[in-house]
Amino acid sequence: MRVLGAIGRVLITLGLILLLFVAYQVWGTSFQEGHTQNQLRSQLQQEATNQSVKRALAEAAALDKLPTGPPVAAPTTKAPAEGKPVGVIRIPLIHINQVVVQGTATQDLRKGPGHYIGSPLPGQGGNAGIAGHRTTYGHPFYNLNELKKGDRIVLTTFQGIFVYDTIRSEVVSPSDGTVLKNAFGAYLTLTTCNPRFSASTRLVVFAKLAHSQLFPNSGLPAGRPGKAQSNGLAGNTSGTVLDVVLWGAVVAVAGGLDLLAARRFRRQRWLIWGVGVIVVLVLLYFFFNAITPLLPASF
Repeated sequence: MRVLGAIGRVLITLGLILLLFVAYQVWGTSFQEGHTQNQLRSQLQQEATNQSVKRALAEAAALDKLPTGPPVAAPTTKAPAEGKPVGVIRIPLIHINQVVVQGTATQDLRKGPGHYIGSPLPGQGGNAGIAGHRTTYGHPFYNLNELKKGDRIVLTTFQGIFVYDTIRSEVVSPSDGTVLKNAFGAYLTLTTCNPRFSASTRLVVFAKLAHSQLFPNSGLPAGRPGKAQSNGLAGNTSGTVLDVVLWGAVVAVAGGLDLLAARRFRRQRWLIWGVGVIVVLVLLYFFFNAITPLLPASF
C-alpha cells in the first residue's frame, strides 16, 4: 500500500507539473511577448527619423488612413541588426497588430513575428519573408489559415506604408525553403507551424504589394540584403537536453529537500511548505524556459 501511495503521489505531482507547463506555454509566454512588444513599440518611436514616420508608426492601428496609390516598392536598404524592430504588421481580418523583429531564431520569435534574414525588407522589391508563432508567445499567427484571396496585410516600416493583397495559401514541408525564393515584383510570404499545436508542416501565405506610400528622407543607410536562407523554414529547435536535465534535477532536489524538512520539523511544516512551493515554482519557471527552446521556434 505504501508503494502504491508513493506511486500515486508521484503521478499526481507529474500531472500538476504538466498542467503548469501547458499554462506557462499558453499564458506565461504570451505575457512575456506582450511586455516585449510594448518595449519594441517604444524603440520604433525612438529610432524613427522624422515626424511623419513617428506618426505612422504610432497610428499603426488606424486602418482608415491606408494608402491607395500604386504599388511602388521601397529602395533597398541595409537591414536592422538581429532582434531589432523592422516595422509593424497589421492583418485586420484576424486582428493582428504586432511589431516585426529582424530574425527568425528562437530568441527572435519570442519577441514577435520575425523577418527572415536574407530576404528583402517588407515593402522592398522581391519576396519578403516573415515567420510567427502559432500557439505560444502571443500566437500572432494563430488564425493565419483564415486569410483568403484579396485579404489585406499592412506593413508599416521606416520606409513607408505597404498594403499587400493575399494571393493564396498552402501547406508545405518544414524544409521547403523554396517558398522564400526571390521574385520579380514586390511580394510577402508569411509562415507558421501547422497544424495548430503541432509543427509537422508549415502553413504559408503569399501576398503581393497592391498599394504603397513611401516616406521622404527615411534616413536608412543604403545597402544590399544578404543571401536568402536556404535551410528550410523557421521552426527548428535550438535548446539542449542537458539544460532540461540540469534544471529538472534542481527542481527535484528542491522539492525533495522541502519534503524532508517538512517531515523533520512538523510544527513548522506549513511555513516550510509555503516557502518550498514558492521556491519550486520559481525553479519550474527556469525549467520550463529550458524546455521551450526544444519546441519548434514558431510553434
